Amino acid sequence: QVQLVESGGGLVQAGGSLRLSCAASGRTFTMSRMGWFRQAPGKEREFVAAITWIGGVTYYRDFAKGRFTISRDNAKNTAYLQMNSLKPEDTAVYYCATCTGTCGIVRENEYAYWGQGTQVTVSS
Repeated sequence: QVQLVESGGGLVQAGGSLRLSCAASGRTFTMSRMGWFRQAPGKEREFVAAITWIGGVTYYRDFAKGRFTISRDNAKNTAYLQMNSLKPEDTAVYYCATCTGTCGIVRENEYAYWGQGTQVTVSS
């Protein structure tokens, strides 16, 4: 089992920045990739970015490229999502999730463990 706890959400004006954190505990040695997803009101949850724990290979959705940066600190078992130039359409609950073993990148069902989510609200 792996437990994930997100933090860092909040209210920010358009153009501002936030850094989300996702702290992992438990059987962290089994983690292979950490992903960030988001769900806006009335919409389906969508993939944002992911990073491999070994090697730090990153993946981004097009809307995140150039504005968001995913990173991880293996010593702290923590992943981060730095979000810059935020837009009102970035408003959503942001979730971190991790998969173990061989797993895909963007599909939710590839990720076995999820955090509780953190609200990000961007005002115009």
